[in-house]
This record gives sequence, structure tokens and C-alpha cells, in this order.
Amino acid sequence: MEVALILLVIAVIFIIRSVKVVPQQNAWVIERLGKYHATLTPGLNFLVPFVDRLAYKHSLKEIPLDVPSQVCITKDNTQLTVDGILYFQVTDAMRASYGASNFIVAITQLAQTTLRSVIGRMELDRTFEERGIINSSVVQALDEAALNWGVKVLRYEIKDLTPPAVILHAMQAQITAEREKRALIAASEGRRQEQINIATGAREAAIARSEGEKQAEINKAQGTAAAITAVAEATAEAICRIAAAIQMPGGDQAVQLKVAEKAVDAYAQLAQKNNTMIVPGNMSEVSGLIATAMALIKPPSPKQ
Repeated sequence: MEVALILLVIAVIFIIRSVKVVPQQNAWVIERLGKYHATLTPGLNFLVPFVDRLAYKHSLKEIPLDVPSQVCITKDNTQLTVDGILYFQVTDAMRASYGASNFIVAITQLAQTTLRSVIGRMELDRTFEERGIINSSVVQALDEAALNWGVKVLRYEIKDLTPPAVILHAMQAQITAEREKRALIAASEGRRQEQINIATGAREAAIARSEGEKQAEINKAQGTAAAITAVAEATAEAICRIAAAIQMPGGDQAVQLKVAEKAVDAYAQLAQKNNTMIVPGNMSEVSGLIATAMALIKPPSPKQ
């Protein structure tokens, strides 16, 4: 009974050591008698007990690695504290196991040295403007070196760039001065545009006023001309009608009567405007005046 129990325990130990279940997105490195033998893929795998040994376990997922902050010196000799994060993925479990004693430490150190080198070639202002260039430069340098470690560097992101307090104060003062400058320029441009608008408005108003006065004079002149024309046409029409009426039977007698009335009215007006009464010395003068007016009105007789 005891022997059977011992055999059962040995069998269980053999099964445990020979059967391995690898989770998804993992790779396990197996050594046989101290030498690399195989890389186990996800699923059920079998080993030779006491001959094969599970040496390394690697996750094939994307791994974020926090790179410790460090002080870098820019091209213009300014200290800058830089903090970043690195994303990588194990692509070759065998190289990740034997390519470096600790590939995570190697990647971290290389990221820091590469970052110092890249920032050392830039001035302070460019480091804030060109984070993308810094990130891509670090990734390129790390990816070339990490090939021997079985690691693929995916990206590097700068989390924070912190210059010294004195530099921060100077930058803030510069920003404040620049904003005040822009405000003054904007105010002066506003005043300039205001003066331009006022001058333009006054000029347009003067032009409009002169155009209005010009049009008013033109309208007045046209109205006067039209009135004169209308009066002349009416006078001509009246004269024509009078001439036609004179040529009709009884026209001479009507004209004589009208002339006599005008003469009597004229003498009446003289009597009203003066204290002295003016009376013709010979009444035949009135008939002579009428005869003279009729002679002027009659058209000349045609020549034989």
C-alpha cells in the first residue's frame, strides 16, 4: 500500500513537471540540460521531466515603462528636467531571455542617454515646440538597439518638461510682455482704423452732399427751363388764337373794343395813383390811339 502511494505521488510529480499550459499572449522559454531548447506557445505543452526546465516567462503584450525623470542640458546651456514613458513589446522570447541580462534596465538606460543626446542638440524653445521630433528620435535609436534584445519599441512620450524656476519666471515675463505688445498694437490698429473710417465717412458724406446739391441745382434749372418753355408755349398759343380770332368776322370790332377798354383802364389807374386828374384835351386822341393800335395789329396787305 505504501509503495503504491509512493508511485502515485511520483506519477503526479511527473505529470505536473511534464504538462505545461501557457496562457494567451505569453511565451515560455524551455532549457534542456542547461541549453535553450524551445519556446512554448499558448496552449497545452509537454516537457521531459527532470530534463527540461522552464527558464523564462515573457508577456507578449504591450508594456508601458516609466522612464525616471532626469536633468538634461539644452544647446543654450539650460537645465531641463524631463520625464517620459516608454511603450515596448517582446517579439522574440529567446533573444529577450539571452540577449541581455535585464532588457528592461537596458531599455531604460538607453532611453535616458538618447533623450539627453537629442535635447542637447536643441535650444530651450525648440524643446517645447518639437516634442514629436524628440519622441521619434528616441524611438528610432531604441528600436535599432533593441533588436538584439528581442524587443520592439513602439513609442516614447514625454510626460513633462520642467525648466528651472528662474527660467519659468523669465518665460512668464516674456509671455506677459508679448501679450501687452499685441494688445497695444491691436489698440493702435483700432484707433487707426477708426480714424480711417471717420475720414472715409466724412468724404463720402461730402460727396453725397455735393451730389445732392448738384442734382438740386440741375432739377431747379430744369424746372425753370420747363416753366419758361411752358409760359412761352402758352403765350405763343394765346397769340396764335388771338390772331386767328382777329381774322374772323367781327374781330376788328372786338380788338377796337378791347383797346378802348385798356385805354380807359389806364386813365383810371392814373386817376387813382395821383391827386391830379388827367383828362385828354381832345377826345379824338383816344380814337386816334385806337386807330394806331389797330393799324399795328392788322397784317400787311399782300403786294400786287
